[in-house]
Amino acid sequence: MAYLKDELSGFVPTEQAQDIQGMVASGSVVLRLGKTTTMTGEKKKIPVLTEGPGAYWVGEGERIQTSKATWIFPELTAKKLAVIIPVTKEKMEDSTVDVFEELKPVIAEAFYSAIDSAALFGTASPFAKSVFAAAESEGNIIVSGTNPKLDLDVSDTMSMVEVNCDVNGFAGHYGVKNNLRKLRDNNGNALYVPGTDSSTLYSEPIEFSRNNAWDREKAEIIAGDWDKLLIGVRDDIEYEILKEATLQNTVDEDGKPLSLAEQDMVAVKATMRIAVLPIKDDAFAVLVPADYSKE
Repeated sequence: MAYLKDELSGFVPTEQAQDIQGMVASGSVVLRLGKTTTMTGEKKKIPVLTEGPGAYWVGEGERIQTSKATWIFPELTAKKLAVIIPVTKEKMEDSTVDVFEELKPVIAEAFYSAIDSAALFGTASPFAKSVFAAAESEGNIIVSGTNPKLDLDVSDTMSMVEVNCDVNGFAGHYGVKNNLRKLRDNNGNALYVPGTDSSTLYSEPIEFSRNNAWDREKAEIIAGDWDKLLIGVRDDIEYEILKEATLQNTVDEDGKPLSLAEQDMVAVKATMRIAVLPIKDDAFAVLVPADYSKE
């Protein structure tokens, strides 16, 4: 059995890494809605069909017409995402498997919170564009309260996407669920249907941000063709044990940054790599709060 004190860096044990990946996929709005692919390197080109070949009516003996399909090859570039978790030095005496078994939920939550905030709103993001920025660049913004009812605001938001794409899902924050539950069509049927694993709005899936990633100052609901959001994920998760670092962003009870050496602690640094790329700006539209301001 391998102990953490003997393996101060390396890859998270396979079973624990797969569980963390599963928790990240379950907890992340963009991973549940977007089009995900596995990456084996830092870069990957994805073939995307933008215009397919046409079909033609053919008379007897006539030559069949042909048309050219159009492809683009957007390139995903994986960026490193890291979390540092302070633990007691006694953890060094535990097996590597046991340590990561215990830390799985903490690592996963840190990862999916950072992924969603970067992909949706560009918060502390290494990526060129976020979903919100893509929609905003096209002017695909509807202000909440434009219509007398929320369902009409959502419908108008959808219509901005539907100029060129089909809406196949929504993202939102938990605070909007109460208003969604009250929505009814002309026959009294609920427009929002909650479920144990997934919920629907206008018969399309809606995912709610279950972490602190959602920026409520910018958005109530995002509608989109989420196939136009490409996400690349590296399967491996690496770790490193830190023994003498000062964690500037982790403050102890005395208000000072946590010093591992002074406080006889260690920290586990876990890293994964992920790429996010909206490939069609007009595939997304945002219902923004009534007091939304670009400033």
